[in-house]
Amino acid sequence: MLLSKIDALKKKLIIYADFVESMIDKSIVGLLEDDDTMLQEVIEKHEQQADDMEIELDDMCTTFIGEYQPSSKDLRSVLMVLKMNNDLERIADLAVNIAENGLTLIGKPRVKPFLDIPRMAAEAKTMLKDSIKAFVKEDLSVCKDVCDRDNVLDGLRDQVVRELITFMSSDPFTIERSLNLIKIARSIERIGDLATNICEDAVYVVEGRIVKHHKGEYKK
Repeated sequence: MLLSKIDALKKKLIIYADFVESMIDKSIVGLLEDDDTMLQEVIEKHEQQADDMEIELDDMCTTFIGEYQPSSKDLRSVLMVLKMNNDLERIADLAVNIAENGLTLIGKPRVKPFLDIPRMAAEAKTMLKDSIKAFVKEDLSVCKDVCDRDNVLDGLRDQVVRELITFMSSDPFTIERSLNLIKIARSIERIGDLATNICEDAVYVVEGRIVKHHKGEYKK
């Protein structure tokens, strides 16, 4: 009984994660294609849907704890689903932030070709998908890989920021657009951070081991 209930929580978590990933997709595609309708949809419709899904999963977890009073690994699993649920809601907010900043760039000349931003987004989405898979399948090798890729995403963000600072220094008319792109890059990088949080939580569920501040310390 407990196992089937925990599986139901995991399935709901996967559905939520897939929805949040679609929000990231729409925000980036809307940015790349100057599609204000798509960006508005993320802000005006999907944000509320994501909030509703978070509340539903939160209620499922608290009801489960109240009814079954799980212990040991079962309790860790439910508590981490609660925490991951919160991380997914924060990622949904970041997707909305990307859409909002994207709207300010609609119809304006591009400061630079959109190459690094979509590359960062693709990396962050893969990290998110893999982090959920690592938790559901209890595959800690995937956790290690996701944590390592967080460093790659940090490097891409730093590269974008450096380039945009150069543009702003040489042409003050690019400052507003550049600052919005920097905000987008930082939002994407933060999505990667939250994906690594989910992986750290997966390690805690499987091994009861805390691996926060994983850089340089994480071991399989």
